[in-house]
Amino acid sequence: MLLRHQTLGYGAEPVLTGVSFALAPGERVALMGRSGAGKTTLLGALHAALLAEGARVALVPQEHGLVPQLCVTRNALMGRLDDHGAFYNLTNLVRPRAADRAGVGEILEVLGLAGLAHRTVEGLSGGQKQRVALARAFWRGGDVLLGDEPVSALDERQGAEILGQIAARFDRAVLALHDVEQALGFATRIVGLKGGRVVIDAAPAAVERARIEALYA
Repeated sequence: MLLRHQTLGYGAEPVLTGVSFALAPGERVALMGRSGAGKTTLLGALHAALLAEGARVALVPQEHGLVPQLCVTRNALMGRLDDHGAFYNLTNLVRPRAADRAGVGEILEVLGLAGLAHRTVEGLSGGQKQRVALARAFWRGGDVLLGDEPVSALDERQGAEILGQIAARFDRAVLALHDVEQALGFATRIVGLKGGRVVIDAAPAAVERARIEALYA
């Protein structure tokens, strides 16, 4: 159990109360609820708990966390910064090693970014920046991917393709998603947040569409 009857929030201000959360092998969880319901807070708590257990976690934050002045390839390479020492990282960012360039290049191809590998991030569109953040997470790899609205800036086709890539590349995933159809197509488990609590935690087939829509009422 990653979280057990926990109150989550910022300082003395609770956002979610009574939260218990486990994540079994093979699970793909869609976090759903209105803006401000606590999805980002829950993802942060799960990130900390997974790291404490020694899991390798790939993270796609809502604000992307990219370095605007660096190119797409170098931003993606940052997914493995903590695998190496400072000297390796510095020299690899100045002149990326051939094997790393090739590995990142394959990921950029999958994400439709191959032609932008040498472009600085500051000149990209919102959807392109989102895919760079995904490239960084894919390059990192690991046991679990946590994503805060990781496909919100993409069209329906792109979003579906990338959700498929996440399912194929990571054994477990927890994503905050705002699109109901995408969530139902991706998830093996729906977790709905409302009123500071988890009010849904079930397989998609066991959740009536009306209950999901009520999260946003």
